[in-house]
Amino acid sequence: MKKSFAALAAAAMLATTGPALADLTVPNLSYRTGSYAANGIPYADGFADYFTLLNERDGGIGGEKVAVPECETAYNTEKGVECYESTKGQAALAYNPLSTGITYQLIPKVTADHHVLYTPGYGRTSAANGAVFEWVFNYPANYWDGASVAVKYMLAENGGDLTGKKITLVYHNSAYGKEPIRTLEELAKKHGFTLSLLPVDPPGQEQKSQWLQIRRDKPDYVIMYGWGVMNQVAIQEAVNIKFPMDHMMGIWWSGSENDVGPAGAGANGYKSISFHGVGAEYPIYADLKKYVFDAGKAAGAGDQLGTVLYSRGMYAAMIISEAIRTAQEKTGKASVTPEEVRDGFETLNLTEARLTELGLPGFAQPIAASCADHGGPGTAMILQWDASAKKWSAVSDWIEADAEVLDPLIAEDSAAFAKESGIAERCK
Repeated sequence: MKKSFAALAAAAMLATTGPALADLTVPNLSYRTGSYAANGIPYADGFADYFTLLNERDGGIGGEKVAVPECETAYNTEKGVECYESTKGQAALAYNPLSTGITYQLIPKVTADHHVLYTPGYGRTSAANGAVFEWVFNYPANYWDGASVAVKYMLAENGGDLTGKKITLVYHNSAYGKEPIRTLEELAKKHGFTLSLLPVDPPGQEQKSQWLQIRRDKPDYVIMYGWGVMNQVAIQEAVNIKFPMDHMMGIWWSGSENDVGPAGAGANGYKSISFHGVGAEYPIYADLKKYVFDAGKAAGAGDQLGTVLYSRGMYAAMIISEAIRTAQEKTGKASVTPEEVRDGFETLNLTEARLTELGLPGFAQPIAASCADHGGPGTAMILQWDASAKKWSAVSDWIEADAEVLDPLIAEDSAAFAKESGIAERCK
């Protein structure tokens, strides 16, 4: 009975947030309620607003309007699966659930149903191996890339040598937070640093014991894989014990304005990894303002333009739209199927010239996907928070992840998945 009511509620929301049928349908599996709403809202707004921009300015993609029915997951795995089941019959072209837990549950479903699952910077890292994960794409970078980029940046700060250094990982005690552990363990062996692991039970409002341990252990660096209120609490606790902010670095899900704002001046110097640029100076934002915000068609309150998570939601929508456009070009028709969009994802060639045409010059790294490569370039930059200016600024160039360490781990994990799922590897 409970599931029946949940399904009815999901259907009711879909009926009020977008057309029931459209030639191009991209569901927005969002969360505007619950413990993670503060992070989910700007992402969902950026995602929806980009498609609204395409509809209002360009008449859609290839002349076909895009419907973006929104379904509330509350960052709950069961609700996320219900949203998927309630929308897949609408010929949904791609899913972007913004949840590693939901992603893990959807991987076998989209594989059986032939729907694209796009998980930029989250989800199952080994899905980067397209030979096994035919329907899943996680470019431009994944959790393991982020961990490697963090260590590479620390190496550069220490003359290329981390021998004897102590690094602590503070992580959301979930599938998401546990993702980088194996990678960091291998990097610790390679570079001679000591790794400590401190899980934080979600949602993460209580972290006193973890930060007391950090005060005792005095690590040289803290890496954080957090989400929602956990990030705010961790940064404030770090301020309370006077941990140097410039030696604390979050993965891209621990580096938004929401995370550092509550700590005020104390958060100054905090660092974050990012696979895209920040700020509202990119030309696309002028178009968003003209065609979406000023026209009264924004998904939210209109106060998130250019923020980290708004920009990330917009980025995800841009990638999906470019994959759809690629599918249209390959098939010679405007109305494309989920299978054809999958082919568009797999042959996506997002160049710097194309990013410039889209109003996003230098915003992200180019992507040249292939049958085997669903993971992208795996590069990221380091951002630093300036509390007085209330803005993020890049303090590094693009940094490449350590393929020597990551490639064997991805091959091992994806091979195990293929064996347990009875999947024959392709791309041979």
